[in-house]
Amino acid sequence: KQWYQRRVAITAGVQPLMVRSLHSSPVCHDESFEQAAKFIGAGCATVGVAGSGAGIGTVFGSLVEGYARNPSLKTQLFSYCVLGFALSEAMGLFCLMIAFMILFAL
Repeated sequence: KQWYQRRVAITAGVQPLMVRSLHSSPVCHDESFEQAAKFIGAGCATVGVAGSGAGIGTVFGSLVEGYARNPSLKTQLFSYCVLGFALSEAMGLFCLMIAFMILFAL
């Protein structure tokens, strides 16, 4: 009991040497973290290219189906098909452009 009382008396006046605090921002800025974020962002942006490929496949599949049902509308169906292809391809190229901008312009 006496030993415990001495220990309490000795440590009562001692201040802690290390104080921990919570920081929300990193102390050192690491370029590898920024590079990894760019790669993740570019990967997410290129997901739209897969949608473009699916859209183009759907457009040409519908052209074949429409031509099989009514061959006399070949020219009109083909013009709609070219328009659908162009719009679908443009969306894919926009996604690819955004991915390259993330990688090389930011």
